[in-house]
Amino acid sequence: MRISIVSVCLNAERHIGQMLETVSAQTWHDVEHIVIDGGSSDNTLGIVRDAANRNQNLHWISEPDNGISDAMNKGLELATGEVVGFLHADDYYPDNEVLGRVVRAFENNPETEWLSGGIHHVDGGGRIIRVLPVRRWSFRRLLRGNILFHPATFIRRSVFKTVGGFDTTLRFAMDYDLWLRVGARSTPYLLDRTLACFRIHDDSLSVRQVDDAFREEFGVRCRYLQGKPVQRILHRCYFGLKFLPNRLSVR
Repeated sequence: MRISIVSVCLNAERHIGQMLETVSAQTWHDVEHIVIDGGSSDNTLGIVRDAANRNQNLHWISEPDNGISDAMNKGLELATGEVVGFLHADDYYPDNEVLGRVVRAFENNPETEWLSGGIHHVDGGGRIIRVLPVRRWSFRRLLRGNILFHPATFIRRSVFKTVGGFDTTLRFAMDYDLWLRVGARSTPYLLDRTLACFRIHDDSLSVRQVDDAFREEFGVRCRYLQGKPVQRILHRCYFGLKFLPNRLSVR
């Protein structure tokens, strides 16, 4: 089984080397790595070119885009793997067996449309600051908030053809919007392993604009519930509002 990993980057020379190395070091033999660069002005492309010279399965393009969602959709268009995952420039895989575990889980469970696991939050130097195991799944819980981790979630490419790609109008909650569409049709296989390391640092978009991200996630949730029975809308949105004010009060 071929697995495609899509990585989006822009001026990411500080950390992208580690990400590229952890993908190329995977022991699973059939890994397609697609890097979508938004037109970096630093040495990002130099690092990517050097990595591509060493890894024939690494392909890249560099051109302006309309944001992260647009860049990820470009990667989806280029992907040829049966399964697709996303690992962006700041993040990396914790060991070289991650993709092998993911592929074997799909192969052993052929009815599985998507899979998710746990992550480590790490600081700028790669030190673990928080361990987040895979979370208990129910679609009801997903409606109350994003319980899945983007770099630790893998989806069959055929599912994207049915539900569509990432919403290019969204800046932060594009993954949550996708999970809602996929989760409405199937349950993810939960792999009780750490599948990615997610780097927390001051330059991260989600860290710098946490209030905007929280607002957008809430908007995605309510947009999804439009047209559903009124009682269900009120029930789901209530749980979202319970936690919203304190997070949005910081200015």
